[in-house]
Amino acid sequence: MIVVGITGASGVIYGVKLLEALNELNIENSLVISDAAKTVINHELERNVEDVIKLADNYYEFHDLTASINSGSFKFDSLAIVPCSMKTLSSIANGYGANTITRVADVALKEHRKTVIVPRETPLRSIHIENMLKLSREGATILPAMPAFYSEKETVQDQINFIVGKILDSLEIENNIYKRWE
Repeated sequence: MIVVGITGASGVIYGVKLLEALNELNIENSLVISDAAKTVINHELERNVEDVIKLADNYYEFHDLTASINSGSFKFDSLAIVPCSMKTLSSIANGYGANTITRVADVALKEHRKTVIVPRETPLRSIHIENMLKLSREGATILPAMPAFYSEKETVQDQINFIVGKILDSLEIENNIYKRWE
């Protein structure tokens, strides 16, 4: 099972597309959406939060610290936080598990489960980079939402697919969602 956290950074479409891809690949998933992400979803997407929640096999509330995914004894394969706000990144890097997303990240890191963080901020401050380095040193994959242009992408959807394909690759999930370099 893959846990997907969507936080309040621009680019919530990446998290939604990841959920859609996991469904297409028949991979069980669980979802947590931060309060700020709910606002961003309503602003950036042509769908509402309830539609996004329906994409998940399991949904956990953002402030539920008793959620099963917050326990090291609960088995899940990996975690992807897509997009990851700098607030969430900072909380995880500094061990501040004050909500379901930061707590499940704490569990994933301490249990050495695959953890992919997709920061969506630009430009970056030194502290942002330092927090990413902390998480990288703990085993997290830092995968900024940076498009590639080598495969002659033509649409925004192509760019979204590229990032989601890279996330799936980092989670070691076979996919053909984007055109690979040949």
